[in-house]
Amino acid sequence: MLTFFKKRRASKRKVVVMGLDGVPHSLLIDYMERGVMPELTELCKDGELLKIKSSLPEVSSVAWSSFITGSNPGQHGIYGFMEIDPRTYEYTFPNFYSLKERPIWERLGVRAVVFNIPQTYPAREMDGVMVSGFVALDLRKATYPEDVFNFLKKIDYRIDVNTKIAPRDPDAFFKDLFETFERRKRAIEYLYDNEDWQLFICAITETDRLHHFFFDSAREGRYFEIFERFYRELDRFIGHIAKKALRDNAVFMTCSDHGFTTIKTEVYLNRWLIEKGYLRLDDSDGLKGITPETKAFCLDPSRIYIHYQDRYGKGAIRASDAMTLVEELKKELEGLTYNGEKVINRIFLKKDIFSGPYIHDGPDMYLLPNHGFDLKGGVNRDAVFGVTHFKGAHTYDDAHLFITNADINKEPQGIDEIAGLISDFLS
Repeated sequence: MLTFFKKRRASKRKVVVMGLDGVPHSLLIDYMERGVMPELTELCKDGELLKIKSSLPEVSSVAWSSFITGSNPGQHGIYGFMEIDPRTYEYTFPNFYSLKERPIWERLGVRAVVFNIPQTYPAREMDGVMVSGFVALDLRKATYPEDVFNFLKKIDYRIDVNTKIAPRDPDAFFKDLFETFERRKRAIEYLYDNEDWQLFICAITETDRLHHFFFDSAREGRYFEIFERFYRELDRFIGHIAKKALRDNAVFMTCSDHGFTTIKTEVYLNRWLIEKGYLRLDDSDGLKGITPETKAFCLDPSRIYIHYQDRYGKGAIRASDAMTLVEELKKELEGLTYNGEKVINRIFLKKDIFSGPYIHDGPDMYLLPNHGFDLKGGVNRDAVFGVTHFKGAHTYDDAHLFITNADINKEPQGIDEIAGLISDFLS
């Protein structure tokens, strides 16, 4: 065992967690009522299906980091899939080594299999097995140890679905979706059966990919047959792994990192900031074109940063003036509408939702949209509102947690509380 791991606990109780990326509580209820998911329906007779909240921001990198650490971004340091260098304004991309909190398997000192969890690339040495999830660029760097990599190569394992083909060739995308899922299932079952572990965490990300491009067919419509077929296969796999877990006297859980909703329109917040005079750009690419006249800018999905003079290379906003600016922005954003509908559900200030030693890295404001509005930080847009090939957007509410019959002291409210449950079960 590596020296930075704690001594393993005497308890041999096991926990199995299957992450279902982006699968809403409401959709599971609907599919169970329709008879699409009989295995989950049966499991619910001796378990509980709960509605929980995602992280803020409600993106996979943040939510899964909160899940594996039991903490908020102010503690684990991950606020999104991308950041900018405060001196050069170049985009940077946090990876697993950017995580400031130790994941639960390290803290507990248990042998674990951690499979396909987003924001865990590159794979780190651990007591067990790590196969990184999105955004993983190279399978070898995404896998620890070497023998697991060799197995994955042998079965032609795929890190992710080819989403680039979804808009232009849905049929090819669906074919790739099911093929990728088959390899994912094969790898999960192999690791379950052939590795020694006390904590087994795996994630199914095909759900998220299907939802982003075709969520308008999740309950009816042109591609509903694909949803029904996929969720029937997913249900069979949930039931299959659950039976293994219950046979092994393990606690079995499923959870999602966020919910999903159908998109009415995308909302380009940097374009809004430009039109309102808060953001000034020259002809450079992206946010590298920020000028000293800029007062605020946005990073995906809806993180608003004040352009402080003591933080950014071209910043000109003094700390003493920041709160006045924040209140001004808040008032204007609260009035943002689309076809008479209010876009923003709630505006959070940094201190409202983040705490910990890395709170200073967080956004000064975070905008939570009403359902149907997909907030984005893209720069190269010529209008505030627009529609693209995406049909589904994340939601903060309507994530889910299913847990088999097990004693819990308190029902968790958010994804960051699941680590505490796991800790209790393994104690």
